[in-house]
Amino acid sequence: MESNFRYRTKKLIRFDDKYRKSFGNYICGIDEAGRGPLAGPVVASAVMFEKGVYIYGVFDSKQLTEAERELLFDEIKKNCVCFGIGIVRNIEIDKINILNATKEAMTKAIENMRYVPDLVLADGNFFKHKEIKVENIIKGDTLSFSIAAASVIAKVTRDRLMVKYENLYPDFSFAQHKGYPTKQHIEEIKLHGYTDIHRKSFVVKSLVQMEMFDEVV
Repeated sequence: MESNFRYRTKKLIRFDDKYRKSFGNYICGIDEAGRGPLAGPVVASAVMFEKGVYIYGVFDSKQLTEAERELLFDEIKKNCVCFGIGIVRNIEIDKINILNATKEAMTKAIENMRYVPDLVLADGNFFKHKEIKVENIIKGDTLSFSIAAASVIAKVTRDRLMVKYENLYPDFSFAQHKGYPTKQHIEEIKLHGYTDIHRKSFVVKSLVQMEMFDEVV
């Protein structure tokens, strides 16, 4: 199993190295966390590495355990050239919709980096930047080392925020469901109403869907 993980990591690194041959040494990966939850922000991270950096276990954050992500978070920060984080809060998400909020978070993440990358590898198929060349890569967090690293930074950053929110809103198990539309979270909203960090447009839609599901059942 360990040899498989090492091969997987090296495969992701080789993916990025192909772009270095055409665009330059400083490749930046970018990804987001939190497009689907009913509460909390959407968080994006941009991570830039030099050629030759190897961090065992880096992969799509959704396929890693929480403990693995926490360990990798520190390793990525220690070994990258620089990283940036962009956060767009729930109020702004309700105003401009989640797709535009995700783009804004990604743009902020790049702006918050110390250096300008030669190329941005972005997870998905929708991101553009006015000044920097971008390659959009569907399922990039399973293909690119730098995108996978960015997915870990974004996920851990957002999860830590949601844990803090549970201290502010003890009626909600944000440390457990992280704001996602689980059955437990829906029941908490029904009992206590929404909080200041809930995305109201998301909540209304999810409650309607849940009521329709209940009627069918």
